[in-house]
Amino acid sequence: MTSEFDRHSRAQLPIPDRPAPGLTTYDAKDPDTAFPPIEPLLPPAGAPNVLVILLDDVGFGAASVFGGPCQTPTAERLAAGGLRYNRFHTTALCAPTRAALLSGRNHHSVGMGSITETATSAPGNSSLRPNTKAPLAMTLKLNGYSTAQFGKCHEVPVWQSSPMGPFDAWPSAGGGFETFYGFIGGENNQWDPALYDGTTPVEPPATPEEGYHLTEDLADRAVSWIRQQKALMPDKPFFVYFAPGATHAPHHVPKEWADRYAGAFEDGWDVQRERTFARQKELGIIPADAELTARHDEITAWEDMPDQLKPVLAREMEVYAGFLEHTDHHVGRLIDAVEDLGVLDNTIIYYIVGDNGASAEGTMNGAYNEMANFNGMAALETPEFMVSKMADFGSPASYNHYSVGWAWAMCAPFQWTKQVASHWGGTRNGTIVHWPAGIEERGGLRSQFTHVIDLAPTVLEAAGLPEPTTVNGVQQSPMEGVSMLYTFNEETALERHELQYFEMFANRGIYHRGWSAVTKHRTPWVMVGGQLPAFDDDVWELYDGNTDYSQARNLVTEHPEMLATLQRLWLIEATKYNVLPMDDRTSERLDPGMAGRPTLIRGNSQLFFPGMGRLSENSVVSIKNKSFSVTAEVDVPETGVDGVIIAQGGRFGGWALYTKAGKAKFVYNVLGIHEFPIEADTPIPAGTHQVRVEFAYDGGGLAKGGDVTLYYDGQAAGTGRVAVTQPMVFSADETTDIGHETGTTVTPDYTAATSRFTGKIHWVQIDLGDDDNDHFIDPDERLRIAMARQ
Repeated sequence: MTSEFDRHSRAQLPIPDRPAPGLTTYDAKDPDTAFPPIEPLLPPAGAPNVLVILLDDVGFGAASVFGGPCQTPTAERLAAGGLRYNRFHTTALCAPTRAALLSGRNHHSVGMGSITETATSAPGNSSLRPNTKAPLAMTLKLNGYSTAQFGKCHEVPVWQSSPMGPFDAWPSAGGGFETFYGFIGGENNQWDPALYDGTTPVEPPATPEEGYHLTEDLADRAVSWIRQQKALMPDKPFFVYFAPGATHAPHHVPKEWADRYAGAFEDGWDVQRERTFARQKELGIIPADAELTARHDEITAWEDMPDQLKPVLAREMEVYAGFLEHTDHHVGRLIDAVEDLGVLDNTIIYYIVGDNGASAEGTMNGAYNEMANFNGMAALETPEFMVSKMADFGSPASYNHYSVGWAWAMCAPFQWTKQVASHWGGTRNGTIVHWPAGIEERGGLRSQFTHVIDLAPTVLEAAGLPEPTTVNGVQQSPMEGVSMLYTFNEETALERHELQYFEMFANRGIYHRGWSAVTKHRTPWVMVGGQLPAFDDDVWELYDGNTDYSQARNLVTEHPEMLATLQRLWLIEATKYNVLPMDDRTSERLDPGMAGRPTLIRGNSQLFFPGMGRLSENSVVSIKNKSFSVTAEVDVPETGVDGVIIAQGGRFGGWALYTKAGKAKFVYNVLGIHEFPIEADTPIPAGTHQVRVEFAYDGGGLAKGGDVTLYYDGQAAGTGRVAVTQPMVFSADETTDIGHETGTTVTPDYTAATSRFTGKIHWVQIDLGDDDNDHFIDPDERLRIAMARQ
């Protein structure tokens, strides 16, 4: 869109410094002494600001801007001033979509064939972005843009996510963002998140009781950064990537937002889906001849759900709807800030309503604490329990998720949901592009096939920037997306992105000139039992998108020759972009040794030192399903001692060794439902001592209990019993801390603010017993946990 002559040669980044030849004088006072003024690096004249907003786990049929029941006035406002795209696609999973968006390449091309937790040594699944595929933020920064990311980053390889890095894949290091404020991983507690400022762990600026919520915090930070950027560098455009992590589970939102939807979903998901479909046609979002796809047998009809549970199920959806509206509201604050600065007209805004389809990872009943299901303990959440907790859904006391039925309804009119890359329910996400200076039409609809890999080349073309041939001395491979700029001012332009493969855990498909051939290999929420078919036994379906918008009419019988052509195309594309070998393995991919990825933790013992903290479960030896001991050498002052020695997890599951009123205490918290405290009989004497807890696992399977003994200097000081344990995972976001506890706390005996150990810790060591029951864990169960934590 820029036309003014640009003196920079931008194909090689960083742009080489090339001093201008000329007269060099001997004396600076010589009248002939002249040098060109120093000018800050800027992109070509007229290059727009760029704001990319990416929501999480939102299906095509959720937001009101695309006909859904969740009110999104900010999205509607942007759509009224710009364009809606009703055939924009993602990869069906969060980390792959984000890696593709930020690079302009297919997710397997940048090593993100699935999520980081299931990475293998295969190039398409390594979770390592090749240095031949520099991210968009890096290209823009090296061309003179100010760059910042706020929110979720799930693209850091798990072995690089500890406080020691390396930080090559973190946003503010190798990612090209000068500023990063957000979280690393698949999900986070919206009330009490584990945050980073750059690569430095930081605590939230307020508590839930003081009104803190992560989305609001991220919006505050983004607004502040944009204002400062324009105040200090008004001539320099910005690139802001705002990825709040909402509306991924847990569905956390202030009660008043959920209450706006009281009674709205009492008719259930089947009826809601029909209402959404009618509204989509009324708005012209989908073609008049589009069909509503049928409900598959794996999804229970609303009328067949237990009557006792229906009020709980309805509340789950009320909370989710309030969560999405709340998120859109804070996105609106960001838009308002840009408008108040007078730069809205020349800011390209991408509002991508979801990084995949809606999440069907909450079971048919939904969950009050999704960790129960991840640990194979969903039975603890009985209908009576769910009813008793209904008022707490969305609050800091919950870690909730909605039912598979609601996820399916939120993907209307399509089949399936998140993780199912074969069908549009997993990959088609409503998207809005707003740019008054570059888009003539207001309130338009575009139906060309587009994909998340198209964003990066669109931004570069709009800014008048070439794709770099080298970045930091490394020759670059071409972007694989197609610029969408041609669609901005030509509604009927022939689509240019004519061919696109899809694949996620062998759910796969191919799009070519309107037609799509797809096969679903795995159902996301059916993870235990049964045998996956061989790849060659998967049943393919064929759809003509030229006449069938929603993939409702399978034409495989009528056009077998077209299916064969598309299957061959899929194989060619899969070979080209490192999709092969396909990998539907389960336990092998979760074991670093078998998967071929590095691991930080080896052996049966781990030593910690005071001050260490924010250690993910991947960074700590697992004490699950086995005996273990925790030993600490501490100095106790004459006045006694209080505080945490070591804590892992938090309110929704974990354990801690700490002192209270001078006495050592061990607590094991099962899912926030059961708490087992064991306290020493006497205080720890003053001086230097070893405090030890031994847990003797009962054995005989997973999640069993065990006997606990506390010791001072090898002498028994207290005993107790833990009746049951968590076999799989403590938390998706809580961490391990030494000498204090961050985030939510394992026990109400202390708060994060009062958790600091008042004596001195020399060291803490975890030692594992020989009774390893991991072989009892079903491979499919392992995969379900990993997938649900992204």
